[in-house]
Amino acid sequence: MSPVPAARRPPLRIVLADDERMVRTALRVILEAEPDLEVVGEAATGAEAVPLVRSLAPDVVLMDVRMPEIDGIRATEQIIATMAEPPRIVVVTTFENDAYVYDALRAGAAGFLLKRAEPDELIGAVRLVTRGDSLLFPAAVRALAASHAPGTQGPAAPWVARLTGREADVLRLMATGLSNHEMSERLGVGPQTVKTHVAAVLSKTGSRDRTQAVIAAYEGGFMKKD
Repeated sequence: MSPVPAARRPPLRIVLADDERMVRTALRVILEAEPDLEVVGEAATGAEAVPLVRSLAPDVVLMDVRMPEIDGIRATEQIIATMAEPPRIVVVTTFENDAYVYDALRAGAAGFLLKRAEPDELIGAVRLVTRGDSLLFPAAVRALAASHAPGTQGPAAPWVARLTGREADVLRLMATGLSNHEMSERLGVGPQTVKTHVAAVLSKTGSRDRTQAVIAAYEGGFMKKD
């Protein structure tokens, strides 16, 4: 069966969760200007977002970190834990060093966006995460993860010893934010080989995606603080 042409694919379905109506309106206007994106629901609190996402089963959720009743972290945890095929969740924050962002990434969010992001960045992020990639801002994620890394004397997690040499190389490059194609060029191996190593790294670190793998690398003592 041949792949469905892009023009014939159904639009990506998006839920917006933010306690500010003006923010939700602005996001909707930006996203729905694209023919392949559709906002199917809005929530003003995390308590509203969780059942809404369960019922609508969207492809992507843009989740504000700080909301009343249930914040974006707890909402992300509940969605990931209770749905067989949860959507990709992108948390939205005002500050790059927001500790809430780190907790959301650990809870299973695919990445984060700053509220000051340009429209093209927002649109690109939605498309990126639906392809199964992580929305990884290397410097910001490294800074967040490194702040939670154990000291140099702390023992490494058991999975560190199970990594092969090439898997360790791939994890280090993942932490710098390189794509599979870029890692392929850097390591001098084919893209499929890199994809295989990435899958092995995710499995051994118990990570859902690349962002969680980077966090595991720091928390597990594989990567040390700068």
